[in-house]
Amino acid sequence: QVQLVESGGGLAQAGGSLRLSCAASGRTFSSYAMGWFRQAPGKERAIVARISWSDGNTYYADSVKGRFTISGDGAKNTVYLQMNSLKPEDTAVYYCAVDDRGQGLYVYWGQGTQVTVSS
Repeated sequence: QVQLVESGGGLAQAGGSLRLSCAASGRTFSSYAMGWFRQAPGKERAIVARISWSDGNTYYADSVKGRFTISGDGAKNTVYLQMNSLKPEDTAVYYCAVDDRGQGLYVYWGQGTQVTVSS
């Protein structure tokens, strides 16, 4: 069994910062990439950022470019999301996930952590 546990969510004011962490535990597995997703009330879950361990390539949704930074350690299956210049529209439940084959299919998911940004 693989478990992903997110932490670092909470309440922030607009313009503030939060840092999310995600750590894997359980049986040993290899990941090609890890990503952060978010789901706001009434909206579908959407990707926020992704990092590929083989070449370090990163992807960001347009809405967070220049404000969020993804980083981590592929050997430890640990990923972080530094969120700066937060906006009220960043309010959502944030999930980390693992793509184990590089096909854009995320097979393991965390339980989510709430991020609330007040104006």
